[in-house]
Amino acid sequence: MKVFVLNCGSSSIKYKFLDMNTKETLAQGGIEKIGLSGSFLKLTLPNGEKVVLEKNISEHKTGIHFIMETITGASYGCIKSLEEVDAVGHRVVHGGEEFNASVVVTDEVIAKMVECSNLAPLHNPHNLEGIYAIQELLPNTPQVGVFDTAFHQTMPANAYMYGLPYNLYTKYGVRRYGFHGTSHRYVSERVCEFLKVPREKQRIITCHIGNGGSITAIKNGESVDTSMGMTPVEGLLMGTRCGDIDAGALAFLIEKENLDKQGISDLINKQSGVNGLSGISSDMREIEAAVKAGNEKAILALNVYEYRIKKYIGAYAAALGGVDILVFTGGVGENQTELRASVCEGLDFIGIQIDGERNKVRGEEAIISPDSSKVKVVVIPTDEEWMIAQDTVVLVQN
Repeated sequence: MKVFVLNCGSSSIKYKFLDMNTKETLAQGGIEKIGLSGSFLKLTLPNGEKVVLEKNISEHKTGIHFIMETITGASYGCIKSLEEVDAVGHRVVHGGEEFNASVVVTDEVIAKMVECSNLAPLHNPHNLEGIYAIQELLPNTPQVGVFDTAFHQTMPANAYMYGLPYNLYTKYGVRRYGFHGTSHRYVSERVCEFLKVPREKQRIITCHIGNGGSITAIKNGESVDTSMGMTPVEGLLMGTRCGDIDAGALAFLIEKENLDKQGISDLINKQSGVNGLSGISSDMREIEAAVKAGNEKAILALNVYEYRIKKYIGAYAAALGGVDILVFTGGVGENQTELRASVCEGLDFIGIQIDGERNKVRGEEAIISPDSSKVKVVVIPTDEEWMIAQDTVVLVQN
């Protein structure tokens, strides 16, 4: 079965086209700057070469049409006709409490996705645009929605409820949902395959660390807590998001800085995090370079960034009653060797140790703890697209 995976963001579209029988990637790439000047499609050829195709792309439907023209075209095509696309899987950011698993897209499902859009107004409407565009292009092709929040629907109420009046939960759904669920699910399954241990008997902490980041506590294959909340702001320090903050501090800043709703949203989502603390960049590679050059604000930003990760690992070890496996994934988690070492330093009291030589790996599956470590510390590159495609195959075939 050939599955087209689509991830529509506010001004971007990422895609991956997979042959699930041969496990071959037929095509992959993405469109950037939708609705802005200088929009383009960047695709990766089978030999790894990158190609950039410039085109005025005013909205998502135009972009998806352009992608489909490209994968069937003479220059960079991998199929002769769109009829060769057997199914389409979509990343959908927020499923609220409506969806605890991936689903085949129907009119009823779309209606529920629209209802969930008030919980993720910056994401879900664009995810839906992708579904509508495929309905027009491939009206007879089945589509599947895979939700970032679904994996975390197993969290107990004591983990997901805020200490707010209960009626705000019943009226507006104000609670913790968590995100990156597809990634956390993939790496928690894959690490057990890699280590040849039964997933349903493991206490696992998965660290998805990148420009956005979250940590999840997984017991017997189910998410029992995760660091992100009702929105992706809560939890770790991120590239431009502040992570955990006293809500009273926000009320103080609204008054002092005369901020409206958009102003406070921009502050905590776009102006904070590593970028805001350092004043340099949201890219951890640039931060690490500045740290080596002795930049004090960069050193502070990195210390806060690493401390938050360490603190959540400790908290989730307590929530799980111990830990068997610690997983690093995401762009930073997979590649920043020094960060992994710093985060794990001092955690030997809960059985976590790092082997310096083994930890030199980047972007590859590897055990980076010594044989003597009670906890297996493992790097597992995430593959959300593969997880989406896998769910799509299962649901369409059934």
